[in-house]
Parts: sequence; structure tokens; C-alpha cells
Amino acid sequence: MKKNLIWLFLLLCAIPGISCDKDDETHVLKLVWEENFDQANRFDTKSWSKIPRGTSDWNNYMSDFDSLYRVSDGNLILRGINNYTLPNDTAPYLTGGLYTKDKVTFTYGKVEIRAKLQGAKGAWPAFWMLPQDGKWPFGGEIDIMERLNHDEIAYQTIHTNYTYVLGIKEPKNGSTGKIDPNGYNTYAVEITPDSLIFSINDIHTFSYPNLNNDKEGQYPFGKPFYLLLDMQLGGTWVGEVDPKQLPVEMKIDWVRYYR
Repeated sequence: MKKNLIWLFLLLCAIPGISCDKDDETHVLKLVWEENFDQANRFDTKSWSKIPRGTSDWNNYMSDFDSLYRVSDGNLILRGINNYTLPNDTAPYLTGGLYTKDKVTFTYGKVEIRAKLQGAKGAWPAFWMLPQDGKWPFGGEIDIMERLNHDEIAYQTIHTNYTYVLGIKEPKNGSTGKIDPNGYNTYAVEITPDSLIFSINDIHTFSYPNLNNDKEGQYPFGKPFYLLLDMQLGGTWVGEVDPKQLPVEMKIDWVRYYR
């Protein structure tokens, strides 16, 4: 009987496509960090900071105004509102956003976010990643989710020196996927040495490969990145805001990182 099993093993190993290497391991991801937003009425400042205001379309209305941030029923709620409250702030709108910069970083592995997005004209919620060290676009940008207005799709995109400065469009650097516009959806990216793999609700949307070529910044993703969650309003891409449709908010149920 033992001889028969040995012969069967040898026969299987001779078949193309079957590996008998003892070091051949199944690709398994393990949960190593998660944020469930289960604190009482506040987010965890050990992991998250409020995003400061800047001069870009995505952050020119960012504010630390407390009414833009809430933790309730296991959800982080980020809001975009008309500015009727802060007379010394000349911005017409105020938006809330958090990031893990200088606190929690992510390298190779999978990042997943489950969230519910409220639609409004000019609403531009986003979940994305930037390098802890490195100037844009040379350090790269990973857009896990961007949603415009009342769209029933979400955008997933990468930006690098290769795609943005050199303007090389192959391989494609983005795609879209359908979402439930009124419910929770799960957005994900897996970062490996060979590719970025994007999905929405466990449905693969697209992959961006590492070409290992001589073009500067084609695949700058093998280093620590931090995560941004922000309820943006207005800008060149999304268009004008309808103040009558505000306030608008998004609810983030959880964030998970597998490695």
C-alpha cells in the first residue's frame, strides 16, 4: 500500500501544472490591523488625525470643526456642510476628513473599507492612499474609492510619475465598478510586489502591474503608505456644489488591513 502511494505521488508530480515543492505555500492573507469605530463618540487619535486645509480641490474646504466628525453605532460619520457657523472662515463649505499619516502605515497587503455614501450634487467622497515619504506624483497615489454626485459607480485609480508626468496610458491606470448607491459597499486594494489589485464588493475591477521597466516611477508602491478618508465637496472634476443638497455625509463601518 505504501509503495502504491509513493508511485501515485511521483505520477502526480510529473503532471504539468502540479507543484510538489515543499516550499510551495497557498497565498493567505491574515488580518493584522482593523478599525471598527466602536469608541464612544470619538475616533481613536492614536490612529487618526483630522486632515488640515490645503489649496487643492480635494482639501480646500477641510476643517477641524467638530460637527463634521462623529462616531455613532459603530460608524465614523464625516460630513460636508454649508458654512453658516464659522463667520471668521470665508470658505462657503466645510468638510471633514481623517488620515493615518505618521501614525499607521500600510505596505504590502490588502486594505478594505466598508462604507455607505450619501449622494449630493458636488459631493466627492474618497478613500485613498499616499506615501509616508515622497512628493506627489513621484511617490504614487492609490485611489481605493472616489464617487461623484449621485453616481451608481465608483472610480478606482492610481497616479504616478509614469502615468501623470510621462503621460503613459498603458497599462490602464484606472477603472470603475458598480455600487449600491443607497447601501453599504466594500472597497479594496491589494498591494503586492507584482501588481495592485482592486475590487468592489469582492468583484475584481482592474489590476495595475509592475512592469519592471526603466521608466521612472512606473511602480512606486513597495513602501509605507498612509490612508485618507474624506468627505470632499466641489472641484474641477466633480463640478459645482448645490448648497440646497447639503449637508451630505458618509458612514464608514470599518477599515481592515490584511498582510
